[in-house]
Amino acid sequence: MGAAYFYHLTRAPLEATLPTLLDRARQQGWRVAVRGRSKDRMVWLDDKLWLGAEEGFLPHGLAGGPFDKDQPVLLTTGADTPNGAACLMAVDGADVTPDEVKALERVCILFDGNDDMAVQTARDQWRALTGAGCAAQYWSQEDGPWSKKAESGGS
Repeated sequence: MGAAYFYHLTRAPLEATLPTLLDRARQQGWRVAVRGRSKDRMVWLDDKLWLGAEEGFLPHGLAGGPFDKDQPVLLTTGADTPNGAACLMAVDGADVTPDEVKALERVCILFDGNDDMAVQTARDQWRALTGAGCAAQYWSQEDGPWSKKAESGGS
């Protein structure tokens, strides 16, 4: 049974934080699905990931291609994970279900702490997931380095 990790982004934007988290997930041997709400936003994120440091090359693809199942990291707006992801990273308030949290190794929910609507959406997701018995952790970078601020053990 997995857990949901909430990442409250206040010091670095999504495009700077996501590659680090993806690299850590890949070090665990996990395939990853990055789920967003908008195809245009996923295209934008795809471009940002391709422009990363050469030594930190992150193999990934945008959903809808012929090789989705082969991608170690797949950017998608869909509910399915054709690449067999063990880890789901939800951005921009993308939906996550309790069944996904329980079935996957890890679910990461990244939200912009400078956007009141994003913060409220993350709070709603926390209540829904922990209320359904999912284990969850809340991480913040408000005070500098990432630190765990809250945890719910699930049931």
